[in-house]
Amino acid sequence: MHIKKLSTIFLFVLLSLLSVQAMDTIQVKQTQIPILIDRIDNVLFYIRIDSKETKELNELKLRFSNEVNLSEIQSVKLYYGGTEASQRFGQRHYAPVQYVSGFTVGKTREANPSYSIKLVEQRSPKNEVVLSPNYKLFTGINYFWVSLQMKPNTSLLSKIEVELTSGKLDMKIAPLTFDGEPASHRMGIGVRQAGDDGVAAFRIPGLVTSNKGTLLGVYDVRYNSSVDLQEYVDVGLSRSIDKGQTWEKMRIPMAFGEYGGLPKAQNGVGDPSILVDKQTGTIWIAALWTNGMGNYRAWNNSQAGMDEKLTGQLVLAKSTDDGKTWSEPINITSQVKDPSWHLLLQGPGMGITMHDGTLVFPIQYIDSTRIPNAGIMYSKDRGKTWKIHNHARTNTTEAQVAEVTPGVLMLNMRDNRGGSRAVSITKDLGITWMEHPSNRSVLQEPVCMASLIKVEAKDNVLGKDILLFSNPNTTEGRHHITIKASLDSGLSFPGEYQVLLDEESGWGYSCLTMIDKETIGILYESSVAHMTFQAVKLKDIIKK
Repeated sequence: MHIKKLSTIFLFVLLSLLSVQAMDTIQVKQTQIPILIDRIDNVLFYIRIDSKETKELNELKLRFSNEVNLSEIQSVKLYYGGTEASQRFGQRHYAPVQYVSGFTVGKTREANPSYSIKLVEQRSPKNEVVLSPNYKLFTGINYFWVSLQMKPNTSLLSKIEVELTSGKLDMKIAPLTFDGEPASHRMGIGVRQAGDDGVAAFRIPGLVTSNKGTLLGVYDVRYNSSVDLQEYVDVGLSRSIDKGQTWEKMRIPMAFGEYGGLPKAQNGVGDPSILVDKQTGTIWIAALWTNGMGNYRAWNNSQAGMDEKLTGQLVLAKSTDDGKTWSEPINITSQVKDPSWHLLLQGPGMGITMHDGTLVFPIQYIDSTRIPNAGIMYSKDRGKTWKIHNHARTNTTEAQVAEVTPGVLMLNMRDNRGGSRAVSITKDLGITWMEHPSNRSVLQEPVCMASLIKVEAKDNVLGKDILLFSNPNTTEGRHHITIKASLDSGLSFPGEYQVLLDEESGWGYSCLTMIDKETIGILYESSVAHMTFQAVKLKDIIKK
């Protein structure tokens, strides 16, 4: 009797072990992308189940941290995303397609119903959310995803911290595996999305804070497609008077229309850079106007000379009413361009006002040998006249400038050699330049535009001089948009002083500004919207 009982117990244990071994695993990847307040669907978790033994997904449990403001959450949804293609067998993916596009006109704010089936939705969730789809699995790989929808009044500074704590397959608790570490999900606003106002694409962000505290974002309005000049492109502008929480209707501060009898697509103007004159409050935009290049790229087709029919024109517009209205374009090409250069334009993003009142825009030009070079142009008479001296480094393009100490300018440049940023210093407004110790060694890049701003101790809550930098933090591909901070004038940007905003791929351009003494604003080309705005507390990057 005793032996029989032991045999029964052994058999029960063996069967239990076999049952556990036969249980499929729920594989989970938590996203690190912006949660757009204006989106109906945001991907929170990707879920992958390779169904070999189990037949049904019964339950997923999520737990929000106690710090999350649950009253801001509209709903949590679970979608089924379909199966995997045989040609990808043996690879690790978490989705067969992009469920919510950041680039398809008119389909950027909610799940594409062609790619997903909504299974469960919980509105006004509590800390623990139980999603019970009881959904039949296909043999092989099955994809699911969890979507988050926020309420329209959600604060840009709110964060979502949430874990997927358990799941059930065939009514049994299933093992979970996680790809990556849990991360805080930050809010964002899709300031401009594909299809807004009938526009195909918005590109090339610039961002400043006016003397009145207004946020002013500029960008290309690319009506027909996402391609560069020459095309039908105007300079667009969005204003926010509440620190980025809401944005006014788009304005067009620069457009040439059908100038000179040529169609709009042969009068494009773009790649804007924006500057606030800190002494007067006047706001300036610098842009490149291209006229009559047959709709081919200006970078290759602009020629030597000065005439508008031959070469791109450097134009300015100004506003004296905090960005509400703008002057007619002011052509300064004759002031600053060498006739032997094939093209002269600004470095897109932003310019600065120096301590002594000098206005400075970064610039780039293609010289007589067709090599690009980055430098600066400046004005000492409030924008009436402008000068250029010498370039900082050859084979460089889109640059940003910061005054690291009074009278000393740092130029941080996109370098066509790839892999890292070029950095130079000038003490005489570009007459002479010298390499900074961080040149080609500290900041990695995949050959892309980036942003650099100096924040003085008196202007931030930490009371320290800070350099802030943003770009795709990679050497290949434009993804992992990251804000970094330096406390040693750019000699280093330590890993502990960084915040990842968007791990997925986009066009990758960005521009930074201080919203107030506590908060950084960034307008950038993200994976979820053409022009995404986010606000980040300075103390989230530099923790005391």
